[in-house]
Amino acid sequence: MALQYEVVDGDSLPLKFSIRDSWLWEFNMCCGRWNLWMAIVALGIAGNWAQADQWAHWRGPTGNGVAPEASPPVEFGPEKNMAWKTEIPGLGSGSPVVWNEQVIVTSAVPTGKTNEYDFRVFSIDRGTGKVQWSQSAVVATPHEGTHETNGFASASPCTDGEHIYAHFGSRGLFCYTMDGKAVWNRDFGDMRVRNGFGEGSSPTLADNLIIVPWDHEGKSMLYALDKKTGETVWEVSRDEPTCWATPLIVADGSGNKQIVMNGQTAARAYDLKTGKELWQCGGQTQRPCASAVAMDGIVYVASGFRGAFIGAFDLNGRGDLKGTKSVLWTQSKDTPDVASPLLTNGRLYYYKEKTGLLTCIDAKSGKTLFSASRVPGVSRTYASPVAAAGKIYLTDRGGAITVIEDSPTLKVLATNEVGEGVDATPALVGTQLFVRGEKHLFCFTAP
Repeated sequence: MALQYEVVDGDSLPLKFSIRDSWLWEFNMCCGRWNLWMAIVALGIAGNWAQADQWAHWRGPTGNGVAPEASPPVEFGPEKNMAWKTEIPGLGSGSPVVWNEQVIVTSAVPTGKTNEYDFRVFSIDRGTGKVQWSQSAVVATPHEGTHETNGFASASPCTDGEHIYAHFGSRGLFCYTMDGKAVWNRDFGDMRVRNGFGEGSSPTLADNLIIVPWDHEGKSMLYALDKKTGETVWEVSRDEPTCWATPLIVADGSGNKQIVMNGQTAARAYDLKTGKELWQCGGQTQRPCASAVAMDGIVYVASGFRGAFIGAFDLNGRGDLKGTKSVLWTQSKDTPDVASPLLTNGRLYYYKEKTGLLTCIDAKSGKTLFSASRVPGVSRTYASPVAAAGKIYLTDRGGAITVIEDSPTLKVLATNEVGEGVDATPALVGTQLFVRGEKHLFCFTAP
């Protein structure tokens, strides 16, 4: 019989786990709850909450851009709190992902032949910055160009701690073991992207599936693959042109998991198990890039190119939500374009791509707390804001990262310079901040 324990450490949330070994029960009786907790930690069997101290996906463990267990430095730079920096050849604006002692990044490395690239996956030692291994997924010449600010390795990898998944869009999706052995790969064909802007949507892991978005000017699709084999479990057509958003997996009030996708025609949700469309709602602007965020049964979807829209949707709604009570609120001013919103402590933070002006609203009511505010060091942004330990990290394309207080009023804590351009969303794990720059992967650590 499993015994259910709940551990509370100071002000942190309760941690629940099961104990099936009788000797541990006897140990608890003799030595008390604290000693049992220390024994479990020492044995490395403290349960599922270890996932909270990973950054396995570009939006972190919550999908909202928040690292609940992290406490990275507030002040950092080439001469301050930098643990290491490692040169990464080629170009890539996909974000780093972190699992235990590995940091994973991808890159498109020129081969020297005209327009030919070696699409590579790198595993970096988290403690030292040394390259553990590097694998060439494919060598290819892209079938079409890309925007001057976008490379050919823009999607972020993801991992479940057993396998690493690197998505190079039209070059394919590649699965590796954690030590770099190739397992499987899938080729979905060639995308035809709006105005030759290039590709960038990232895949998402959920249960035994990897969800692959495929919105372009051709036949748009959403794929669910068996993450162990790469075989298609289901696929669904999407009435959408090019979209650069990444799927969000979230549970509704009944505990059923939904895939929420942004889209120019409509925001939509799909049943994770079957791919059945559950709800949709129009109102988005052209060529959406921002990914959805969610909390407490409400999902927030935004876009901001040639228009402005952000809306709060009840995940229990079904069918066309337009004009129904399932649309809780909307706004049509100063909404995010390229960068996705951050959802933390009941507040949404987002900025306009071409100006970096920051807005903060109350997530439940939609009430504006401060709007279109200038943040020192931030003028144009691609990377999405991230948060940890009551602080928010805002990244400028020029390499400045400004830290503000996570609060309903704008309070700047520090403005830092990395020393090179940054388009990738940073990763926050433990006391460390990982930043993928134009040329290097940086690790900054709290003193």
